[in-house]
Amino acid sequence: MGFRLALYLIILLIGVIIGSKNIINKKIGNSLDKIQKVCLLFLLFIMGIRIGIDDRVVSNFLKLGFKAILISILGIVLSVFLVKLVKDIVFKKSKEVKNCRES
Repeated sequence: MGFRLALYLIILLIGVIIGSKNIINKKIGNSLDKIQKVCLLFLLFIMGIRIGIDDRVVSNFLKLGFKAILISILGIVLSVFLVKLVKDIVFKKSKEVKNCRES
């Protein structure tokens, strides 16, 4: 578990470095939002397949209850909301920095 977390953080750090150094083509950079949405939808699709394959989950689905479904839905909704919020804050700051550099 510790190795996986370290791997995820390293991949995230590499992405931050690449993004901050402007290594990515501007055309690709402009379409990153669409790429991120497609990847998120694909991830949710794969998670759905994995849940559907697991007979224990399917057979106990009704036993999981309203609370489990509510927690899942809230987790998804809040994750999307927080990503949008952080994205807006980061891009607002990056635009302010860009405007300061151009002045």
